[in-house]
Amino acid sequence: MEKTYPLLNSVDFPADLRKLEKSQLPRFCDELRGFIIDELSTNPGHLASSLGVVELTVALHYVFNTPDDKVVWDVGHQAYAHKILTGRRAVFCTNRKFHGISGFPNPKESEYDAFVSGHASNSISAALGISVAHQMEHNDGKVIAVIGDGALTGGLAFEGLNNVCVNPNNLLIILNDNNMSIDMPVGGMSRYLTEITTSKFYNNIRFKTYHLLKQIGLMNDNKRNRLVRMGNSIKNVASGSHNIFEGLNIRYFGQVNGHDVSQLVKVLNDIKDFEGPKVLHIKTIKGKGYGPAEHDATVWHAPGLFVRETGERIKSDKSGIARYQDVFGHTLVELAESNEKIIGITPAMPTGCSMNIMMEKMPHRVFDVGIAEGHAVTFSAGLAKEGMMPFCNIYSSFMQRAYDNIIHDVALQNLNMVLCLDRAGLVGQDGPTHHGAFDIAYLRPIPNLIISSPINEIELRNLMYTAQLPDKGSFVIRYPRGKGIGVDWKNAPLVEIPVGKGECLKEGGKIAVLTFGPVGNAAKKAIDSLSEPEKAKVGLYNMRFVKPLDGGLLKEIAAKYKTVITIEDGVLNGGFGSAVLEFFADNNLAVKVKRLGLPDSFVEHGLPDQLYGLVGIDTEGILKVIKEFI
Repeated sequence: MEKTYPLLNSVDFPADLRKLEKSQLPRFCDELRGFIIDELSTNPGHLASSLGVVELTVALHYVFNTPDDKVVWDVGHQAYAHKILTGRRAVFCTNRKFHGISGFPNPKESEYDAFVSGHASNSISAALGISVAHQMEHNDGKVIAVIGDGALTGGLAFEGLNNVCVNPNNLLIILNDNNMSIDMPVGGMSRYLTEITTSKFYNNIRFKTYHLLKQIGLMNDNKRNRLVRMGNSIKNVASGSHNIFEGLNIRYFGQVNGHDVSQLVKVLNDIKDFEGPKVLHIKTIKGKGYGPAEHDATVWHAPGLFVRETGERIKSDKSGIARYQDVFGHTLVELAESNEKIIGITPAMPTGCSMNIMMEKMPHRVFDVGIAEGHAVTFSAGLAKEGMMPFCNIYSSFMQRAYDNIIHDVALQNLNMVLCLDRAGLVGQDGPTHHGAFDIAYLRPIPNLIISSPINEIELRNLMYTAQLPDKGSFVIRYPRGKGIGVDWKNAPLVEIPVGKGECLKEGGKIAVLTFGPVGNAAKKAIDSLSEPEKAKVGLYNMRFVKPLDGGLLKEIAAKYKTVITIEDGVLNGGFGSAVLEFFADNNLAVKVKRLGLPDSFVEHGLPDQLYGLVGIDTEGILKVIKEFI
């Protein structure tokens, strides 16, 4: 460490960084970038996005007095350099590991993490709140929001911008424009940002004019706003362009080379004391400094293990078992080939959800709408209203941002469409901001929704096939991240599943285990490990649907068994087990019920097997509960 990274090794906190000479910063950035590459080659994480902001991160901590000055990172995929510079270099090897540091900024972890950053597009709104609070408390601490051009496609970012220009604040918004989110960005904002220009001559004159007007007392709020608008008009003439930020009376500076740390330090020092909201537009390269990541930033967003010297990615899973998202992607193409009404919609995650498979074969029938989940759902509703069959695929955690759209634009009209919730359940190392813990509970109260979950890959295909059949209504299919159980799904025929019907996988005599989704496979393993006398006492039921529940099957179970154990990979409050309890209560069925699922707390990050063990719904945990009741 001392030989390889001598400058980096001398910096534990930003205060140490500020002791370096400005001329040392380029070399420091090289060492920091090398350290990130070294670490992530053996402990996988989000590589390309973090490499792209090394110089920006160094410049921010060099210029601003963090943690008194607050930096709010959007998403946090890009915050590894920030973590390393803020007291966590020695423990960075635990990044995203069970009981290790989080892969995202988290105020509970460090005072340098100003806000939780797990979902995109929230940085401007959060930073504006912090900045206004500073103003009200006469706190002269600076507030900076760092947002990427991909996150700027989210509606919340526009709402924040709209509010920035009307509230008194000194917020600095840094637009990290790398022409990428995870996949290539889409929409007018992306094209617009690549064309935006500004006059250096104009800005030089404006800086000097600003200081002169401030000295003679002409920069109170009302006069300043009028002068800003006048200045914007002058700039439009001088530069031959107009931009959305200036149109909102937000000072705009840019474009600046985001990989020139010396220039960044100079510009940040020049503008940091300017009053009022301002935007600094920097251009960066995602994956900067590592050839393979620069060449294919989508693959190298989170590449897994790799050989640093060659860029060869190391496959950790050699089982050959397909991931649920790949089963979804191939099945969607198969269904679309026979049903011309099928349309694919994704909010900026075509590769993550495997809709890129259909995008390559039928590009005119797939729409990537950018990081805009609410729009994705309502856009799909519009398609469905006119007779199309949209498959709208959104990660379970991200679907939370489209809740109102599901209720008002989909369910209220009982539209024929499919909402596919990828990454349902515990997703692993991305942690609590990404776990799909709440979808069962938040969707159950909504009328007109069919809510299903497959136990394996074949059932996922059959649910997709069923959902696109005529007059099925608003159909939800939830499934987990990662690989299935290895059944031969490619050669299995597509079969309609009766809506609201479960199945008995094994008869028993005393205890009925009811499962919803792939967690049923862990229950099956637990039951299979029992002795033969014990095994005979336990029945296993794959319920498939939480709405509508299979009432007939539940009545049969209540008549036969004294005890029911429900198992789900969602929160217990309002989930599948609650639905079973409600059914038994409403029908005066006296059955003892034990519910297994996620607790009323946020589950940390770690490998999925570790997390399911932590909450007691892995094979061992299920087995323990079954034996207690036996």
